[in-house]
Amino acid sequence: MEGTNQTVNEFTIEGRNAVIEAFRSGKPIDRVYILDGCQDGPILTIKREARKQDTLIKYVTKERLDQMSETGKHQGVIACAAAYEYADIEDMFQLAEKKGEPPFLFLLDNIEDPHNLGAIIRTANLAGAHGVIIPKNRAAGLTATVARTSAGALNYTPVAKVTNLAATIEDLKKRGLWFVCADMDGTRMYDLNLKGAIGLVIGNEGEGVGRLVKEKCDMVAAIPMKGDIDSLNASVAAGVMAYEIVRQRLL
Repeated sequence: MEGTNQTVNEFTIEGRNAVIEAFRSGKPIDRVYILDGCQDGPILTIKREARKQDTLIKYVTKERLDQMSETGKHQGVIACAAAYEYADIEDMFQLAEKKGEPPFLFLLDNIEDPHNLGAIIRTANLAGAHGVIIPKNRAAGLTATVARTSAGALNYTPVAKVTNLAATIEDLKKRGLWFVCADMDGTRMYDLNLKGAIGLVIGNEGEGVGRLVKEKCDMVAAIPMKGDIDSLNASVAAGVMAYEIVRQRLL
């Protein structure tokens, strides 16, 4: 999970004035950790700025803040800045149009491990996807660890953050996208038509694709497995599915 000292120093902002300044300068902030029960003026200002930017607020104990702190002077607040700016979904459609290709997007349902997120962004880039969409809550954001693991792909592949993944799928359907999610109970992926404008939905490391998101998908694809264990790592599943989409696009 992100949020402890895995977030590299220059992306962790500690102290009330520093966090307020970061918000007001327009720096992209992934989430802000605030001492539970703290209600004084500067903290109320931070909450107001966070809500304005739709930044996730997490209320935590002093022990948790002390554990996360690099300076020992957090004053009840630590913000985690994004290593990269988030894109808009519109940027992804423009990229597809520029390349003369039907849109191909990855949608990630609460991927929590920053290494998995970085690996998936790298795969999305190599598979020719036009963007990656992640949810705001309960998921890894664009931390320095993600940036490193993506091996430079973040410079080329837009990543957008949305409040509600199921609602986003509904909106994108109106723009002509079909959606396929990876799930063991689905149809063998080789038997599905995955051509055209498509969104590939990959689920959480432990629980897979959530029920609400799965219900919005047009197709459920199963990856054939021959081994003795029953599931693939999320980033590996993303790669296997993405390259079946690539194969069908090349036909």
